Formats: sequence, structure tokens, C-alpha cells
Amino acid sequence: MRSGADPAQARRALHHFLESGSVSPGCVDDQIERSWQRCVRIGVDHAQRPSFDPLQRQDLTAARELNRALTAQALPVMEGLYRQIAETESMILLTDASGLVLHSLGDDAFLRRAEKVALQPGVVWSEQSKGTNAIGTAIADCAPRLVHGAEHFLEANQVLTCSAAPITDPRGKLIGVLDVSGDWRGFHRHTLALVQMSAGLIENNLFNGAFPAGVTLRFHARPELIGTLFEGIAVLDADGRFVTANRSAVFQLGSPLAELCRHTAATLFGVPMPALLGHAQARAASMIALSLPTGVRVPARIEVGADLRSVYRSVADVRPQSDRPAAREGTGKGAVSRAPATLAALEKSGDTQVAAVVRQVRKVIGRDIPILILGETGTGKELFARAIHAESPRRAAPFVAVNCASIPEGLIESELFGYEEGAFTGARKRGYAGRILLADGGTLFLDEIGDMPLNLQARLLRVLQERVVVPLGGVRAQPVDISIICATHRRLKEAIAEGRFREDLYYRLNGLQVKLPPLRDRTDLAALVEQMIGQLCSECGKARASEEVLALFARHRWPGNLRQLASVLRTALAMLDGEDRIEVRHLPEDFLEDVGAQPGLPVHEQTPASPSQRGTLEQQETEAIRAALKRHGGNVSAAARDLGVSRNTIYRKLGRNSAED
Repeated sequence: MRSGADPAQARRALHHFLESGSVSPGCVDDQIERSWQRCVRIGVDHAQRPSFDPLQRQDLTAARELNRALTAQALPVMEGLYRQIAETESMILLTDASGLVLHSLGDDAFLRRAEKVALQPGVVWSEQSKGTNAIGTAIADCAPRLVHGAEHFLEANQVLTCSAAPITDPRGKLIGVLDVSGDWRGFHRHTLALVQMSAGLIENNLFNGAFPAGVTLRFHARPELIGTLFEGIAVLDADGRFVTANRSAVFQLGSPLAELCRHTAATLFGVPMPALLGHAQARAASMIALSLPTGVRVPARIEVGADLRSVYRSVADVRPQSDRPAAREGTGKGAVSRAPATLAALEKSGDTQVAAVVRQVRKVIGRDIPILILGETGTGKELFARAIHAESPRRAAPFVAVNCASIPEGLIESELFGYEEGAFTGARKRGYAGRILLADGGTLFLDEIGDMPLNLQARLLRVLQERVVVPLGGVRAQPVDISIICATHRRLKEAIAEGRFREDLYYRLNGLQVKLPPLRDRTDLAALVEQMIGQLCSECGKARASEEVLALFARHRWPGNLRQLASVLRTALAMLDGEDRIEVRHLPEDFLEDVGAQPGLPVHEQTPASPSQRGTLEQQETEAIRAALKRHGGNVSAAARDLGVSRNTIYRKLGRNSAED
């Protein structure tokens, strides 16, 4: 977002817009122009004076009572935020979902001045009421917004600079806005990031105690960030079905909230619900290692809701998590017991394409030449980057990975460049060095570099050119010595042509370009399966995939590549129950549906089902499920054991067919 436009330029752009109905390209941010257009459509008068009709005291008290949960979590955060901005001629405001100001906090002198533009509790700051402003525009766009000086539609409000971030409840519903407003001459470009982080802290706090009948997982790839505003929070119900998640979790899981609602503990985290409950029962204080759908391993803490605690203690036949092959708890940062991949192992895997890429890379290792790894999502780009680092002269120094697509845009700048002490409320009090400085002396791996926001690309380019980093809120440049490896599944030259990626950064990163083949084109599938089984769990190293399973694997297109293969194997290993060979019956049902397989029928006799056949099969499945439920008096668990499927499968299939009836 090109925020904080030059006030004189913004003023000229607004006058031109009011006269002609259009704005010259590049004068103001697109979101500001769209807000101006909304103001014209709803009849807001650019010259109108601020409305001085705040709610009566009793009505404001009633509004605060309706938003009691929001204010209870927001007020302590606002006080911490105020300590950061004290004596800056600014104020903090909390509104409800309509833009009604519930509370304000700030310097006394500025609070008195703010009343002149009706910036006070009891006044509504929606776009309909006050035109383009950070609060109202954040509500309209349901996104963080900065409105500076003459970007305000009402002339009276152009003395302000305002940064606002929406606040959503644990279900993702907009319930309020947090805003910092001040004198336009005191504009600071980091204020919006500070407000976003504070809003995120409020959202995280709203999860506390909100799901007494559920299980809450708090996770992050770096365990020291669990318990901070950076942590991902996901909630599951008693049966392991996904309920909701915070913004950080949505980014880490890599799917929209609406799509995540179709998942379960097993499909999202690679761990069945009984195993999660078993871990919580046996090792409540310790972390558990989980696998995200993106292929990333993360440590997590489990919190069982108060209403569920008395129930899960009585769950029978729950083995401790250490006995489960799908998710053994590791050491360090959520690691599992596995040997890291090496270039030698990759070269000898049996695939000629991978071997050729390894030979190319070996020629530039240690020569300060950036490496750009191309390939579809899930082809093992980070695994390959780690192998390069392990064979480089920097192997004893840190390997620091950053997924530019999985970190929210408002947080990626602080994650990369760090921040000084006191720069943000709710963050670590001593500040944070940032991933670039953490990689000093070693290798920085920037995964999905094509998704890095454009404004941060310029900062990264300066780091690569000058080899120094200036943290947010800091003034001192700190030297850094790093080797750069980047990866992307995007076509960067197309992104350059569309203005989404800097050409100068592309040529800075594109020292050696290599491409990893997709799994469907590799010739070493059997070797990969064997290797993955050993990596997923040391105790399962003796397990093997049957010829029938390998035949199914060979005919699948693997759109998720190695990540999808790992997910399928992880679930299959969890289903072994003491056996040493993975059979078709152990494979997840969604995989079997994708490949058109029918459990119990030899692979060589199977052909993909036609649409009419699939309909018949689904009817037979439904009839079998209903018959099993009838035999067991409606007991879903007993019916699932009888049929050899999970309870979630029964719920899913009955729900699907009910919707179609």
C-alpha cells in the first residue's frame, strides 16, 4: 500500500477527483480512490463540518456493555500502546463494528483538539458519516488502512493522520477497529504496523476461554514465538473437526478460513484427535511436533477446554504421543528424528533431472553466487536449499528460512528486518533481531520470494547491495554477512512485466537458476517413498509400502508433490497399528477417491470410476454406513470400528449425501 502520500499531491488529486470523477494514476493509493468513489455514491459532502452529536451517556454505556468482551481485551492493549506513542500528539481509539467510538486514550492536549473534529467516544466514524477515514475505510475494506492528511474526504479531517486495523472475533467476524490518530505533521510510517500488531494481540486474547468444549493448538515454526502475537491459534472440536483459527494460523496453514473448516486434526496437522488428547493427558506442559499441510514441521502447545477436560480423561485406548508414528515429539525447534537430506543422497536418488541440478549447484557453492530454485509448490525446494547449506563452507553457521507467502504482510517486515526495543506493543520487550541478522554468517533462504510485498523488495535489495540491516524503529545500521538462496513457484519475469516484482532485485537474486521437477515427472518414486517413511518416524523405518500401494502412487498426478506424498504416508503410518507394510486399506480415503481406487480390489483390476459409477458407489457407501449405525444403535464410534473407517468419514459421507438428497 502506497500509504502516507504527499499532502499537497493528495490535495490536488482530491480536487481533480471532485471536478472530474477520476484520479491520475499513481497520485494516491487505489484503496483511497475507491473510498472517494464510495463517498460520492453515498452523497458525502466534501465541505461538510464534523458532526457533534455523540451518543448520550446512557446510550454509550449500553454500547460498551454490548461490546464488553472486546473492551475487556482491548483496554489493556490500548494502555500498552499508549505508552509507546505518549507525547506524540496522537490518540488511540477503539470502535465497534459500525465505527462507533467506544473508548479513547491519548495526550490531553490532543484529545481537546480532536473534539473539534468530533474524534471522541460516542461518535460514529464510518465512511457514510465521516467520508474516507482510517476507521471507516478499514471497516469498508475489512483490512488495515492508513489515511493521511488530504487523503481524508472531508476537508475538516485533513489535519489528521490515522492508522486503523480491523479486529475480528475468533470466528472471523468483524467486531471493531483499533485506530491511532494524530496531527498530520507527526506522521510515522511504522504506526500502521504497530496498530496491526496491537489488533492482532487483541484478537489472540479473545481466544482465551472462548471454546470451553474444544481443543486449542498454539503453534509457530519458532517455539520462542508461541505465546506472542505471532503465534498461530487453531481450535478443534471434541471430534477433531476444525472450528476456527486466528490470522497467523490461517497464513501458516496456507488456506482460507472457509476452506479450513472442511478439515480435521489428522488432515491439518497429521495427528488424529485421540493422539492429541493423549498427549495433553500425559504431557500437558510439553510441546508436540505437528506437520502443517504446507509440509512445515512446527512445535505446538495443546490447551483442552474446561468443559472437555472431564471427558477426555475417560477416553479409552489413547496411547501417549511418543508411541504414535505420525507425530513424534522431537527436540529443539519442533524437529523430528531424521537425518537431513544431503546433495549426495539427492544426486543418487535415481532421478537424472535431480542429479543434473545437483551437479550444477555444486559448481557455485561457496562462491557468493545467489541461487534461485524454481519448481511447483511442494517439490522440496527448502529441502534442497538445506542440502546446499549443509555442503557449503557456511555449514556450521545458521540456516534461516523465511516463507514470504506464509507470514502476514503486516508482520513480514518486522520478521525479516527485526525491531528495536519498544518499537511495538505486545512484542518481545527486548526487541527482535529479525531473520536476516539471525542468518549472519550463514544462509538466508527466502521461500516463495515471488510473494514478497513490493515495498519490502526495495529494502531487501538495499540489504543485498550494502550488506547492512536497519531494524524497525532503529537508526543504527548493523552489518550482515549472508549467503542467499531463494525459491518460487511463480514466473518472476511475468511478475516483473506486471509490476509485481522488481527487475533489479530479480537480477540480484538470479545468479544460478535451477528447476526441481514435479513428483509426477520423477523416476525415483519408490526410493522417495522408502526415504520418507524413514524420515517420518525412526520406529517406522522397517515399514514398507506394498506393490499395490506403489502402483497407485505411480498413477497419481500428485498436484501437491512431495508435501502431498508425505501427508499420505504420514496418515498411512498412523493407521498401521503394529503392522510393517502399508496396504491400500491404510491410505487416506480422499487420496483413494482422487486416484479412483476401490478398497479391497486388486490395483491391476481397478479402473477409474465414471460419474454414474461414482454415484452408485456413494449410495452403497451410505447404505453400508446406515446399516452399521442401525446395528450399533446409532453409536458412531462403534459403527466406524465395524466399517474400518474414521468417525469423521461417517459424518462427511452422511452429510454429503444428505445435502444431495
